[in-house]
Amino acid sequence: MKLERLISMIYKLLNHEVLSASRLAEEYQVSPRTIYRDIDVICAAGFPVVSYQGMKGGYGMMDGYKMDKSLLGTYDVNSLITVLSSLSTVFDDERAQGTIERLQTIGPEVQTASLTVDFDTRRTEQDVLRHLRTAITGRNIVRFDYVNAQNERTTREMEPLRLHFKYRNWYIYGYCRTRRDYREFRLSRLLDLQLTGETFGPHPDLPDEAASANRGGQGQLEEVVVRVGPEAIAEALDQFHQMERQFHPDGSMTLRIPVCRPLQARWLWSILLGFGSGAVVLEPPELRSILKEQLKNTLKHYEEV
Repeated sequence: MKLERLISMIYKLLNHEVLSASRLAEEYQVSPRTIYRDIDVICAAGFPVVSYQGMKGGYGMMDGYKMDKSLLGTYDVNSLITVLSSLSTVFDDERAQGTIERLQTIGPEVQTASLTVDFDTRRTEQDVLRHLRTAITGRNIVRFDYVNAQNERTTREMEPLRLHFKYRNWYIYGYCRTRRDYREFRLSRLLDLQLTGETFGPHPDLPDEAASANRGGQGQLEEVVVRVGPEAIAEALDQFHQMERQFHPDGSMTLRIPVCRPLQARWLWSILLGFGSGAVVLEPPELRSILKEQLKNTLKHYEEV
């Protein structure tokens, strides 16, 4: 996790004379470019990182510098402890717990929680997360079955590199040996995970997830316009809280949702149909036809009811 990595790097720079970017990249299983960005973040936070040139060059803290309590305020310390505590609970991570204990030594004696983080991770998903975290740390190849958006089930072999929590879901990112390219997989669609005994080497030139997605040819976004009735406003805001919206005097709302290939986006169909009569698609008209056909097919299952 980036936050844990940054904190760990700060302590390493405080406790070592000079550390090269390549050594840090290998230890944290990231690219040197990521280390350069991390160093910029650490510098922006007020830590005097010095760059040394030459064969034994790298990064280190300015001579005589010591970490002081004044560098982190009460709010900063409490926020870091809260986030790391949540991650520690999910992963049962002793290193994160150690970081929490170090932060507590520079924090206030009495802490009032003003921030909580709940990843809402079920027990089965926690087991998968911990196995994947172990595989990432040990550079173990994993094998699993995956159900894609077209409901096709395939067996994959992967070199796992990063775990992400985004869009209210966990994802694993790494090199898919089956497809011979970098891929991202949603954990909820991942089945029968196995850690193989085979290991893999470092990925020094690891591409960003966004670059991999673009290389995969996601296509141009198209706008889906949806009219939401008053009875479905809350649910629509939960599902599309970051989308452009316009409220109307009658209590309804118009949503404009940018979607890649909406005529093939079955996840979007499910959400829109889940609103029932509380929402109607205005554009594109082809999507209206698809949803109408979906409703007809669903009604066939209840003709004798």
